[in-house]
Amino acid sequence: WKTVNPSCSESQLLADEEQTPEPLLSSLDIFLFSLIAGLLIYWFFFRKKTEPVPEIKPFTPVTPQIRETSFIEKMKKTNRNIVVFYGSQTGTAEEFANRLAKDAQRYGMKGVAADPEEYDLSELSRLKEIPNSMAVFCMATYGEGDPTDNAQEFYDWMQGTDDDLEGVNFAVFGLGNKTYEHFNATGKYTDKRLAELGGKRVFDLGLGDDDINLEEDFISWKEQFWPAVCELFGVEATGEDSSIRQFELVVHNDINMNQVYTGEMGRLKSFQTQKPPFDSKNPFLATVTGNRKLNKGGNRHLMHIELDITDSKIRYDSGDHVAVYPTNDAAVVNGIGERLGVDLDTVISLKNLDEESNKKHPFPCPTTYRTALTHYLDINNMPRTNVLYELAQYASDPQEQENMRKMASASPEGKALYQSWVLDSERNILAILEDLPSLNPPIDHLCELLPRLQARYYSIASSSKVYPTSIHICAVVIEYTTKTERVFKGVATNWLKNKEVTDNGHKLTVPMYVRRSQFRLPFKPSNPIIMIGPGTGIAPFMGFIRERAWQKEQGKEAGETILYFGCRHKNEDFLYQQELEEFERAGVLTQLNVAFSRDQEHKIYVQHLLKKNKEQLWKLIHSNNAHIYVCGDARNMARDVHTAFYEIAEEVGGLTHTQAVDYFKKLMTKGRYSQDVWS
Repeated sequence: WKTVNPSCSESQLLADEEQTPEPLLSSLDIFLFSLIAGLLIYWFFFRKKTEPVPEIKPFTPVTPQIRETSFIEKMKKTNRNIVVFYGSQTGTAEEFANRLAKDAQRYGMKGVAADPEEYDLSELSRLKEIPNSMAVFCMATYGEGDPTDNAQEFYDWMQGTDDDLEGVNFAVFGLGNKTYEHFNATGKYTDKRLAELGGKRVFDLGLGDDDINLEEDFISWKEQFWPAVCELFGVEATGEDSSIRQFELVVHNDINMNQVYTGEMGRLKSFQTQKPPFDSKNPFLATVTGNRKLNKGGNRHLMHIELDITDSKIRYDSGDHVAVYPTNDAAVVNGIGERLGVDLDTVISLKNLDEESNKKHPFPCPTTYRTALTHYLDINNMPRTNVLYELAQYASDPQEQENMRKMASASPEGKALYQSWVLDSERNILAILEDLPSLNPPIDHLCELLPRLQARYYSIASSSKVYPTSIHICAVVIEYTTKTERVFKGVATNWLKNKEVTDNGHKLTVPMYVRRSQFRLPFKPSNPIIMIGPGTGIAPFMGFIRERAWQKEQGKEAGETILYFGCRHKNEDFLYQQELEEFERAGVLTQLNVAFSRDQEHKIYVQHLLKKNKEQLWKLIHSNNAHIYVCGDARNMARDVHTAFYEIAEEVGGLTHTQAVDYFKKLMTKGRYSQDVWS
């Protein structure tokens, strides 16, 4: 083979061949030349363009922006000796943790609040490396006795570890609600488990009850907790009872408004350019496509809302919850601005004075006071005592200042005053400012102290099998007159009520995401289901019933589908009456039992109807593997339904009361007795 350079000239070829008498080009040369030319043409015109190989530059080490996961190293670096971890779902436990961390300064110690999700809790045994140190845990219980989302990893670690915590000082304050069966389960477990692992309990477990007065429980606990800590470490209170600011105000006089937050939860401009996946830090803006009043009469407003989730990639199942981020009433926002004489459109940042803190700002910054009060801060609920305590210094009237400080104390008169003047009278921050004329706090300090406005959760009232691109909500608008003759309006329900669907092309949206739940239809469609949901507790069952109808359409054998619904009057608030009666006629609903509580002299509730059908119900539960679902009010209804089932087991099943309680506990464990309740 002779290699021919495709770019050579004819004279060069002649020179190559001059010693032979053969023709200028042999047939082999012509063949090779043609082949190479053809390959060249193919390569040039038809080859797949390859990606250019980037030039490999020598590696230059960059200081990595790695989040510090060692809380021990962070405490050493920042000279802290008390760490307060929080398991928080709605922000209250986080708020309590911040208050405890701040309190430490008053006792000559240095504290830090920490999210257990952000740190490696397996390092807990190393805490004894720091002199006079301790870990405090503010642990909320969520759902059916579960830890909060951010404490799940820590909870799992506690269950699986055998680390030796000897020499580790700890204390636990639990946040719960006695109306729920598993009262303070997470706090109790944390306290018990840390002691089992050898930790030293510095102070008794605190059990806060949100059904009565969580704030009072917390104050009473910490008033005794701090003296126990001081005794342990041999320190005395420094007497520093003055206000300690956590954030400093930065006013932005000349800033590009594209850099200013306007209500986004996480990423700046995330509402303009939406990117999945959507969650609590990145909600989806769903268009409101339906908003109708469900009740035919009465003085309440019950509503059905439909949200469009097309193109969001959001998936949901019947029984899940939809979380929505509401905005505060503009009248209350403006009222605060006017009362304090502030330009609400001033662009500001609140910057953490502790540069080592993971929490750089109390809410997304930079933003305006108006945005903060509208989207980020809870201005509608009654302020907690720490807010009153911190604001008291700004009251020029000595009597008003004294009363504010008294309400924040642990004294019986102080607690009684806070209960009557703030809680029972339902005074929000604007009402307090209006009723204490000498109180003039700087608005930035007020914004620092107010808790974050939380997402509101609703049981989804639709089935994704029938409505894959739509989520339905069923809710009652909260509005009533308080003892001070002010009108209290629920933030989220009034905001949703005003999301009217119009034909003018202007679309109203709701920031939302879906939270998964364990409230699920049986895996086998042939299992019977017994649903008990008075009032808006019917919401998840509208999804269940529609899904059962879909299952029948698919040719699946659907088991008995029984609903117990309750309302006040048949002609006023029988929610979804037409749809339910149609489902019953079509045989999708095997039985529709409705208790109209006020249509007769004596009140009839769902639990009375359960007792009336006790033989049938016991047979379904005990012999036919029926699943029971309860949705609605936890304080009374869920308890009364529980009791009715105990009585049915005793009267028809012949069980003792103890056996009946145990029987239904086992059903709960097996996932055959599910609750979606609220108080």
